[in-house]
Amino acid sequence: MLEHYGLGVVIHPNVTIGNNVRIYQHVTVAVRSAIGSPHRIYIGNNVLIGAGAVIVSPENQGLSIGDNVKIGANAVVTKDVPSDTTVVGVPAIPIARTTSI
Repeated sequence: MLEHYGLGVVIHPNVTIGNNVRIYQHVTVAVRSAIGSPHRIYIGNNVLIGAGAVIVSPENQGLSIGDNVKIGANAVVTKDVPSDTTVVGVPAIPIARTTSI
């Protein structure tokens, strides 16, 4: 679900998005590999991505966001995030374990 009409949202073609994912405005999800490469970003189910957040994989690598994850506004995610975790900051760090959105 794109909140606020998906204003300014950029999603690379090598991204797989699960069910019940809420993406707020000005979010970027980018794989640092060529389109068609095997490197992907996987976003699990029941994920909330706050406004202005950036999810970017390391160069020529993939990245995974688990289920039931909350990513805070303006956070920069550059590493895998395990399920049931809330991350915030630049770079994003875990601050809490979550049970549901």
